[in-house]
Amino acid sequence: MTALRATSGDDAGTPPPRERAVYFVSDGTGITAETLGSALLVNFPAITFRRHTVPFVDTDRAARDLTAEIDRSAADGLAPIVFTTVRAPAVREELDRSRGVLIDLLGGHLVELEQALGTTSSEQLVPSHGVGDLERYFARMRAVEYAIEHDDGQSRRALDLADVVIIAPSRCGKTPTTMYLALQHGLLVANYPLTEDDFPADGLPPAVAPYAARCFGLTTTPLRLSQVRHERRPHSRYASLGQCRLELRQAEDLYRRTRVPFLNSSTKSVEEMSAVILQTMKLRG
Repeated sequence: MTALRATSGDDAGTPPPRERAVYFVSDGTGITAETLGSALLVNFPAITFRRHTVPFVDTDRAARDLTAEIDRSAADGLAPIVFTTVRAPAVREELDRSRGVLIDLLGGHLVELEQALGTTSSEQLVPSHGVGDLERYFARMRAVEYAIEHDDGQSRRALDLADVVIIAPSRCGKTPTTMYLALQHGLLVANYPLTEDDFPADGLPPAVAPYAARCFGLTTTPLRLSQVRHERRPHSRYASLGQCRLELRQAEDLYRRTRVPFLNSSTKSVEEMSAVILQTMKLRG
């Protein structure tokens, strides 16, 4: 269980909102319920949410057990919010007996799709995030293997196959962004760390210069970079604010000189950064 906290815009002296229990319930992995539900919750930044993701609720017994848990959470007087992507009507009906506020993330949309497609939806449990299309699955696995091999400039083999080459100073978010693009979108992504040795030259480092059109840069704020680096090497020159400020300034100068698109990762999630990269590099179909 984790808590999502945000500042309130209320006047000073106003009591903070009470915590609200939120359940993301699915007959599969729960990823879809959590993603869609979280996208709705983000519109209420003044409220603190206690989040519970409950996957594989695919039987009446599992639904009854969860209903009992939801009811216990409602003992404080605030009805829990229950986002669900459960398909089986009997399981949904059982959840609807709870003291929570049930929000069916599929219901209305499935009816609309049935009408548009002229057929009824299947009640068989087909996981939204299962293997599904084997060709697409294996493409993602190959992309992950490629990302691991080409992480942090470890390999130059087959760089010409890369869809994107992410460049940035150390600890600016290259690796998580690379892995997300590989796993979620099946893209071949390499990343290369910019060091002090790379900046005196006018152009990009020799390792990535031939692929300039596929390069995308990341930057951040000096303070944020210093904080992240201190976690890895406390009280080192590498983590000092002055060193971070210098490297970021040099990296941004390099991006501008070589016309490499870039973004600041300090206030963006991996998903947001990936979306910007996909759009900027025209990698969306």
